[in-house]
Amino acid sequence: MSKVLVAYFSASGVTKKLAERLAEAVGGDLFEIVPEQLYTDEDLNWRNKKSRSSVEMNDRACRPAIASGLDDISGYDVVFVGFPVWWYREPSIIDTFVESYDFSGKTIVPFATSGLSGIGDSGKNIGELAKGSKAEKGKRFSANASVEKLKKWAEEWV
Repeated sequence: MSKVLVAYFSASGVTKKLAERLAEAVGGDLFEIVPEQLYTDEDLNWRNKKSRSSVEMNDRACRPAIASGLDDISGYDVVFVGFPVWWYREPSIIDTFVESYDFSGKTIVPFATSGLSGIGDSGKNIGELAKGSKAEKGKRFSANASVEKLKKWAEEWV
């Protein structure tokens, strides 16, 4: 059986709840990706082109700092990476997380929350940043996806 990590970024708490259910479903360890500078409601106002999230998402090289990291990911075979969909892809802080570790030989499976937007090219983007990994396409879930639904979806990798 694979050793599994469920790492996630949650701006509003929705993705956190989904990540907790996924960790329960797969028997994985849970790690929250916390930004060094927390996002305020104004930072998350996607309608404001000058909001922090808008500025970050318009700059593909942006890498928001993470407050604290994992000591070691070498023991994990599968890493589920969760996030809210921002501008049809993963938030820039996910790129920071992925570039912070050596994912060689690991399977990375993105999962996301969103009102309507799909996960876009997040799996491809993550795969390009995590050299030597096998990055899957991933999937967007509704906020209330059940443990059973998540377990069925994840069984391919665990």
